[in-house]
Amino acid sequence: MSDNSVLLASAEFESVWSDLQGVAFSQGYLNAGGVRTRYLHAGDDGPVLVFLHGSGGHAEAYVRNLASHAEHFSVWSIDMLGHGYTDKPGHPLEVRHYVDHLLAVFDALGADRVHLSGESLGGWVAARAAVDHPERIDRLVLNTAGGSQADPEVMKRIVTLSMAAAENPTWETVQARIKWLMADKTKDYDDIVASRQRVYRQPGFAAAMKDVMALQDPEIRARNLLGEKEYGAITAPTLVVWTSDDPTADVAEGRRIASMIPGARFEVMAGCGHWPQYEDPETFDRLHIDFLLGR
Repeated sequence: MSDNSVLLASAEFESVWSDLQGVAFSQGYLNAGGVRTRYLHAGDDGPVLVFLHGSGGHAEAYVRNLASHAEHFSVWSIDMLGHGYTDKPGHPLEVRHYVDHLLAVFDALGADRVHLSGESLGGWVAARAAVDHPERIDRLVLNTAGGSQADPEVMKRIVTLSMAAAENPTWETVQARIKWLMADKTKDYDDIVASRQRVYRQPGFAAAMKDVMALQDPEIRARNLLGEKEYGAITAPTLVVWTSDDPTADVAEGRRIASMIPGARFEVMAGCGHWPQYEDPETFDRLHIDFLLGR
């Protein structure tokens, strides 16, 4: 094997542990209003920053962002209600359930106010929290956020891929779910696939995933959608991040969301799909930190 081949092979393997090497972080559980809630935490000083992942996801969605943000913030990436290793309530989950749990997380952290950043479902929940509880949110980031529309094809795709992976968590089904998120389909994403496969192999996880998929039901989704009234009520300084290759909605939809939020900043990241914070962490971290620091 040539030197160039060795370098290429090395560059293509992405490891969660490589992302966390040298990072002072902890993994543990909070009691959030009686819900055992898993977290990754880094950073001892500065304002509290909470990261929220997407549907069917878990805290590892932000492993590449902990180190840089920990220089400025006390960073908490949680497994949301019904996700990852956090408790599963055993009923269909709507946005209000996630928001209630999120507020309980804030209280468990002893944080009166936080910076809140959510991706996909996490962005939907973050936006709703900012509408309903403006006194708790300092700055808000909506990253390829859901909740603004109901596209039947996208909803069907999410359900099909997610339930296939949860009901039969083979390497292939879980990898298909991960690759759908990403712009670059040539990578295998082995370490993230292995992490998620372990999550999905928990006893009873298929039932939990069915509860998570409730928001893909047209009737349930309709009563949870956010529109001009809700976005227009957001008072926190807001950054909307979209991508060139998001599989859930095009750039125009991201721009539309930003246009409804008073004073929102809008940024598009090229060459990324639904996980820009993972696919291009350098660009994401720069945009994200600059905004949170008011630069």
